Amino acid sequence: MAFDFELKHKDKKCGARVGKIVTAHGVIDTPVFMPVGTRAVVKTMSPDELKEIGAQIILSNAYHLYLRPGHELIKEAGGLHKFMNWDGPTLTDSGGFQVFSLGATLKVTDEGVNFKSIIDGSSHFLTPEMAVKIQNDIGADIIMVLDECPPYPAEHKHVKEAVERSLQWAKRCKKSHQSGKQALFGIIQGGIHNDLRKYSAQNTVEIDFPGYGIGGFSVGEPHDIMFDVLEDTVSYLPEDKPRYLMGVGNPTSILEAIGLGIDMFDCALPTRVARNGTVFISTGKLNIKNASHERDFGPLDSNCNCFVCKNFSRAYLRHLFKVGEILTLRLLTWHNLHFIFNLMSEARVAIQKDSFLNFKASFEKQYRN
Repeated sequence: MAFDFELKHKDKKCGARVGKIVTAHGVIDTPVFMPVGTRAVVKTMSPDELKEIGAQIILSNAYHLYLRPGHELIKEAGGLHKFMNWDGPTLTDSGGFQVFSLGATLKVTDEGVNFKSIIDGSSHFLTPEMAVKIQNDIGADIIMVLDECPPYPAEHKHVKEAVERSLQWAKRCKKSHQSGKQALFGIIQGGIHNDLRKYSAQNTVEIDFPGYGIGGFSVGEPHDIMFDVLEDTVSYLPEDKPRYLMGVGNPTSILEAIGLGIDMFDCALPTRVARNGTVFISTGKLNIKNASHERDFGPLDSNCNCFVCKNFSRAYLRHLFKVGEILTLRLLTWHNLHFIFNLMSEARVAIQKDSFLNFKASFEKQYRN
């Protein structure tokens, strides 16, 4: 079976749930965090290292892979899995978010999107059918429809137009998707407008996809508004399909969303901040560049058993970062991903015990920033 989802348990005190996704390249336990390998690589990490620290599935981006090295080349190489030497599950985002982030350089029509390459300025026209073809060639286990992601803030009228266009594109994506080896997910849009989120969710569900992404969040809106709208949006999604909150990766935000019934997450945040010297530890965020760590010979986090915390001190890691050694980027990334994967694992255990809310409260009490 190319794709299947089983809801295994739902916490009796909240919406948090544990499930299992079956793909052609392996099983995924949910809730799950997907590290971002935009250009067919999770920056600084090898596939074996990712497996060692608990990665279950990797996300890559069709927009970037289409521009370079090209989806035809990846297909010629045997698909994304062989190209990057990762034999586990993969997901590709259609690139809609990246295209619409280009702002003034793009032109949107009902047919598709004209945009200019960030690499060489060349012009391209992306249609829903082309977005599916690119992802079919890349060969990820889960692929996404092309959608229009409006900016924040945006007027209700503008967001409604984006929702309507996204629904039409979703229908075209489904019609053009012919690969039985890949699962095509729909995407819910609607900004911070509850009525548009409801409309988008109900109509996307009617098209009938094996899973649903929720896009357009974490783009500048206040967190309390985001979670209020997210909670309402989730209520319109089916229980028996996975729910994927796109682009959210802050530890406390992940836990908040899990409590609302979200199953899948992705974000570049854990790896990006690591390369800038910031790590997640049990008491909050730590900046390794701070002078206070110069003679601190303890681990990054005394409560962590990752390779980095077992073998290197804060003082050493700070030294590496200050002198510009590449190793520090790898080690800090390693730690942050281990932290997130471990958080997801502990969340799954807590949900099975119907104690997720207690687990979440305990984490938030310690995690101060």
